[in-house]
Amino acid sequence: MYTLGINAAFHDCSAALVRDGTVLAAAEEERFTRIKHGKRPVPFSAWQLPYHAIDYCLAEAGCRLAEVDHIAYAFDPRLLTSEMAAEGEFTLPLEPSARPTNKGSPWEPLFLSYIVNAPRQLKDGVPHHLQDRFRGVTLERILERWHFVEHHLAHEASAFLASPFEDAAVLTMDGRGERASTSYGHFRAGHYDRLKQINLPHSLGLLYEDVTRYLGFLHSSDEYKVMALASYGRPVHVEEFRHIVQTDGHGGYRLEPSHLERRFGPGRERGESFDESHMDIAHSLQQVLEETVLEMAGWLHEATNADNLCMAGGVALNCVMNARLADEGPFRNVWVQPAAGDAGTSLGAALWVDFHARESGLRKWVMDHAYLGPGYGNEEIEAFLERSGIRYRRLDDVAGAAAGLLAQEKVLGWFQGRMEFGPRALGARSILASPRDARMQGRLNELKDREDFRPVAPVVLQEKAHEWFDSRGRDRITAPFMLFVYDVLPERAAQIPAVRHTDGTARVQTVESRQHPLLHRLLCEFDALTGVPVLVNTSFNTRGEPVVCSVRDALECFWTSPLDALVIGDYLVEKPS
Repeated sequence: MYTLGINAAFHDCSAALVRDGTVLAAAEEERFTRIKHGKRPVPFSAWQLPYHAIDYCLAEAGCRLAEVDHIAYAFDPRLLTSEMAAEGEFTLPLEPSARPTNKGSPWEPLFLSYIVNAPRQLKDGVPHHLQDRFRGVTLERILERWHFVEHHLAHEASAFLASPFEDAAVLTMDGRGERASTSYGHFRAGHYDRLKQINLPHSLGLLYEDVTRYLGFLHSSDEYKVMALASYGRPVHVEEFRHIVQTDGHGGYRLEPSHLERRFGPGRERGESFDESHMDIAHSLQQVLEETVLEMAGWLHEATNADNLCMAGGVALNCVMNARLADEGPFRNVWVQPAAGDAGTSLGAALWVDFHARESGLRKWVMDHAYLGPGYGNEEIEAFLERSGIRYRRLDDVAGAAAGLLAQEKVLGWFQGRMEFGPRALGARSILASPRDARMQGRLNELKDREDFRPVAPVVLQEKAHEWFDSRGRDRITAPFMLFVYDVLPERAAQIPAVRHTDGTARVQTVESRQHPLLHRLLCEFDALTGVPVLVNTSFNTRGEPVVCSVRDALECFWTSPLDALVIGDYLVEKPS
């Protein structure tokens, strides 16, 4: 049984394919179209279906759309249409040919109309060059197999149906869904209960977006920059943010209007320099977010008595918050969906529909890696290199040769295996460098045209991670998805200064040999040469571009940036000296 998951409602359009409980493929549309976050002019083109990602998923499984048993769309317009129709704002019959009649804002009716018509778009809107795998299916057949899945339920399912736990509390936080911005639940004995939800306009995600915009960043994709900037600030405005975010003592919260300009003065314009006030605002927001989520987690733990917590939603990508929750929160284990943002809802929707369609109450798959995207074999890579007339060398020992270049302080593009699903580069589409020189952080930020305050992250051998980073009293560090920060051990700080942030932390990725054998061997080789089992790992892209996906993408990024070399499959490409 095949179940296709689709996210196209807001941003980070994506697709995922599940067969009998096992995820076969998942990818973001931006990796194929090269339009970052899938952002296009509104209204209609902003919510175009992820045809390229769907095509990839079908190709990976060797099937066509006509063979798919269920289609799960990660948004349920019925939750909005019934509520808004009751208020007399507009009517929107749930028919593929429906046209809304609008008595209020024109935006939401158009948005919902497009979503309601998504089955028709899947049948008739496919780009010409992709139509082969979409042929042979009627609109009626698509409608029979179509499932609208609530946005936050898709987030929740992406966490508890992918985690290693059979009994877990579930917490999701993002900007918005149909109505909810935050949800709390409990998964146990093959059953999921939603315990509570917080509805718009109260949203921690939207507050973080507002501050992101105020600080001169892109409001719906640059929140991680605010998190990084926060480390440079002081808690000057904590009381003001506590006034904005008011907790109720029962795990909930409500937001007062932020009025940021009134509170703090004019916002920063893009391109302007940062001053202490910007850093203090970021720091104060981050502190209040952490306090609020700790209180929410306390209530959820009391309500569920669970040892484990699963999280998803865009707010769950805040790795500083995650680390504090793991350190100070009531749960023994915290697991975060690596594609915690909206891209992950395609995976969650597919897993949810598959889980219920199989009716067994049993899970068959655990997400212990994120390598679910396209991969390219050596034959494809070499053929492209030959067609392009690019000089290259085949390596007998890829890990050994790459480690030698990295030990010479070379910066490498690293293109190996299947692409990662989610926003983090985890050693499949990465830029790698040595962490031993503090200047490497600035060099990489310049190479990628990034703000100079932003840190770069380490990837480390799992078996040695506790020797370099504070394991918080545990005998090992397990962080395969780069979603938690850890303190760099003081005695190691001078050896890996490039990955140590201003607050002494690092956003760590650990690697086991079974997860990525080649990356693990590379770290072992680098350790043998330098005594350091750590590398800098940042995403293989430059500013404004999505992470590379294809061989062409990798070569274009390599030749248009100051990278020293490209290790792509078993091949090495270097620039003329």
